Amino acid sequence: MNLTGGGNVSGEAGHGRTETVFSRFAATAARYPDKPFLNVLPETAAIYGIAAGEIGYATMLSRVETRRAAMAAAGMGQATRIGLLLENRPSFVEIFLAANSLGASVVPINPDLRAAELEYLIAHSEMALAIALPERCDEIVAAGVSGGNPIACVGPDDALPALPDRPAQATVAGAGDAKVEAALLYTSGTTGRPKGCVLSNAYFLHSGDWYRDTGGLITLHEGEERMLTPLPVFHMNAMSVSLVAMITVGGCLTMLDRFHPRSWWDSVRDSGATCLHYLGVMPAMLMGAPESPADRDHKVRFGFGAGSPRELHAPFETRFGFPLIEAWAMTETGSGGVISAHNEPRKVGTSCFGRPGSEIEIRIVDEAGRDVANDEQGELLVRRSGPDPRYGFFTEYLKDAQATAEAWDGGWFHTGDIVLRDGDGDLHFVDRKKNVIRRSGENIAAVEVEAILARHPAIREVAVAATPDPVRGDEVAALVVCDDAGEPEQVASDIVRWALGQMAYYKAPGWLGFVDALPRTPTEKILRAALKTVVAEKMDRGELHDTRAFKKRQG
Repeated sequence: MNLTGGGNVSGEAGHGRTETVFSRFAATAARYPDKPFLNVLPETAAIYGIAAGEIGYATMLSRVETRRAAMAAAGMGQATRIGLLLENRPSFVEIFLAANSLGASVVPINPDLRAAELEYLIAHSEMALAIALPERCDEIVAAGVSGGNPIACVGPDDALPALPDRPAQATVAGAGDAKVEAALLYTSGTTGRPKGCVLSNAYFLHSGDWYRDTGGLITLHEGEERMLTPLPVFHMNAMSVSLVAMITVGGCLTMLDRFHPRSWWDSVRDSGATCLHYLGVMPAMLMGAPESPADRDHKVRFGFGAGSPRELHAPFETRFGFPLIEAWAMTETGSGGVISAHNEPRKVGTSCFGRPGSEIEIRIVDEAGRDVANDEQGELLVRRSGPDPRYGFFTEYLKDAQATAEAWDGGWFHTGDIVLRDGDGDLHFVDRKKNVIRRSGENIAAVEVEAILARHPAIREVAVAATPDPVRGDEVAALVVCDDAGEPEQVASDIVRWALGQMAYYKAPGWLGFVDALPRTPTEKILRAALKTVVAEKMDRGELHDTRAFKKRQG
């Protein structure tokens, strides 16, 4: 393989050519060898125990080539899946690019996942190896054994073990093919387990192309941008949009370990950020701080994200001096179906997230699949214009052809989001059709939480629903039919403490209440609409136990 470049993929014209994420990075490194690629701030460096400072494109390319040689010698190549639990460290990017150069795929692992979740992810993905924080390796090895897919786990600086021969895991045309799987990202579903979204090189490359070419208020300048993100690189936004956008335009990316409200503006200034990515909880927290003469002491031209509180959107822009560009996308759509309010008028203070460009087709339909009129609510369906309606979208749900077919029923991707289109053609977000709880930007499948809670020996039945939270958007509320006759508050705390060892902290119940029976349909399915009503009524009567204080990020 040529390690210094590759063909160019620009939109559908390049679909099927041989560019990969690595070849695009190598080509950028050839153009800008001395420009900074990644920037590690001192605060992040201290938290992670790594070196602070900028890492140039040429330096990163050298690191990637060293890792590539070691990975090839260990037997990694086409169709090998490698689990990565490295948080937002530069080593994540190094390994992703090195694996990509060999035709291998990475499986990003949310570090908040715990035993039951790790068992499923390791077994379902059939990953051949995990590279993780050293303190998590024993846990990952144990989860692999208990889940039926024993694997080795090493730290990012450890020697790689030789991999045993394994059956091919994906249909692969060649290590340099844009259609080859580059990553497998898991997203919460509504039917139990998370779904593994197979993402190709073309998926990632199109994200970079989209950001480079869209213009308007999110115009990127070649070789000049410095982007700041507090979002996790194990999610689609930072991994696909932020990272590949900077690779595409020769920019510098600063990845924080997470969002720190008190030091946020110091990070903005210290990074020299010209643009940044945000979640909806961030503007609310930042607006809660006292006003300061330094509020506009930065170089930021725009923020790009979703979920900014309507009542704070305009005041935030007035106070801090840059627009928050609201956008819509999903892991499944990638930038192939992204819609954003990057042109004026943006209708700030509403739920508007823009209108689709000419490259995207949409429908808004009712429960019967009929198109609705303007100002009427319906489910958003999207697809790519032109000959390939799936260009830029995910390839498939791993091992779930039925779910993939259902998602693309009728040739349109069914998003599960309820929107309306106003008379100007702008789209407004209304609600989520799917039974997903969205807490601080994390999608949580109620049925996944229920399945894990049901393992608790004191729980006979359990159902989970969203309850409003003033800071996090939604919080997880659980209704439990319990066999334990102990003191309710103690039982509630015992259950949640147990749950924190089984699932990511944000998925565990923040509120827990006891009921004699769950609301059910005549066919014994949980009646979701009635469940939300019961949660709201018990909340009003003070009958839910507040367990939010237990929900803290572990480790």
